[in-house]
Amino acid sequence: MNKQRGVALSGLLFWSVILALVAVLGMKVLPTYIEYTKILKDAKATVSKVGPDSTVADVRRAFDKFAEIDMLDFKSSDLDVTKDGGKIVIEFGYEKRIHLFWNVSLLIDYKGSTAGS
Repeated sequence: MNKQRGVALSGLLFWSVILALVAVLGMKVLPTYIEYTKILKDAKATVSKVGPDSTVADVRRAFDKFAEIDMLDFKSSDLDVTKDGGKIVIEFGYEKRIHLFWNVSLLIDYKGSTAGS
């Protein structure tokens, strides 16, 4: 007799549950990561738009315009604007808490800077 090959029902259920949990986690985390990349993109666009002689208020106003276009809840008052060697550097950091289930949450620290670009 030939041996039967295939997937047992218990194995199928186990991997289905694991796959569903990973998919739900990804669907909850992905929007926060997209928001982070938009904030970083807007910060880099702000640095490239404003001149090196701009004031902090000018930088914040320019960032607010970019954030308004991208419909971000992130405010320019949360930015740390400095000058490094005559270049404007924007840094930011914030925490995002994602409720998973019951009393379990995922806390992600997002930090970004325009210093490397």
